[in-house]
Amino acid sequence: MEMESEMESGLKNRAKSKDAIISTGSLGCCGWLLVILSGLFTCLLFPFTIWFCIKIVQEYERAVIFRLGRITDRKAKGPGIFFVLPCTDSFVKVDLRTVSFDIPPQEILTKDSVTVSVDGVVYFRVSDPISSVANVSDADFSTRLLAQTTLRNVLGTKNLSELLSDREGISHSMQFNLDEATDPWGIKVERVEIKDVKLPQQLQRAMAAEAEATREARAKVIAAEGEMNASRALKEASLVISESPSGLQLRYLQTLTTIAAEKNSTIIFPLPMDVISHFMKK
Repeated sequence: MEMESEMESGLKNRAKSKDAIISTGSLGCCGWLLVILSGLFTCLLFPFTIWFCIKIVQEYERAVIFRLGRITDRKAKGPGIFFVLPCTDSFVKVDLRTVSFDIPPQEILTKDSVTVSVDGVVYFRVSDPISSVANVSDADFSTRLLAQTTLRNVLGTKNLSELLSDREGISHSMQFNLDEATDPWGIKVERVEIKDVKLPQQLQRAMAAEAEATREARAKVIAAEGEMNASRALKEASLVISESPSGLQLRYLQTLTTIAAEKNSTIIFPLPMDVISHFMKK
């Protein structure tokens, strides 16, 4: 329930941030005057200024245009050809391709006071070029730093057993937190994965000893259950043999056959006690 409420609140915050529009503002009288002069200058020197007006961006790029320091449009330009005015317009290229980076190993203290070293990998891309340029100075670097702190914060609330067994859940939790935090920057976190969890050597030996002791205890229980089942089977067999004296003699012969098949030099032949007692009376 808590996770669902967090996701609902996160979605509401995202909706609010998406509804917030970056204000383009007004250029003012002086600004429009400069824009008009720049346009006249471009028209007068048209054959030469065309090379300064035409710009090209690739299929995976978008261009955010600034006119006198203000964003001209609520939507980035591209891909393909677009036009700018010399002297008054400048633009910033934004790459929309997915970027991956490794989270450096982080020394983390878990909820049950165990120090572990954890690293991971994050995949993200720019979903809103204008926000990535206007709302943060360096979206790539900021996302990398935030991924490190998010990894520490999320794993600090987990026990060691949860960290080792529930990596998928931890990855989803990190992805949700990162995506929510970077949404105002125009960043979409696509995937987060935990790569490796390194335990101290002393803790590894202790866990190995515990696992070995558990396996030995389980093996003893299984052996005891086997002996109990065997004793029950022998008891039932003795009851069957006691009902038929000839069956006991057949069992003796079967035992002799088994011993003779092993090529032993000495064969011990068991005799019934009633036969020996008959000779002892004589």
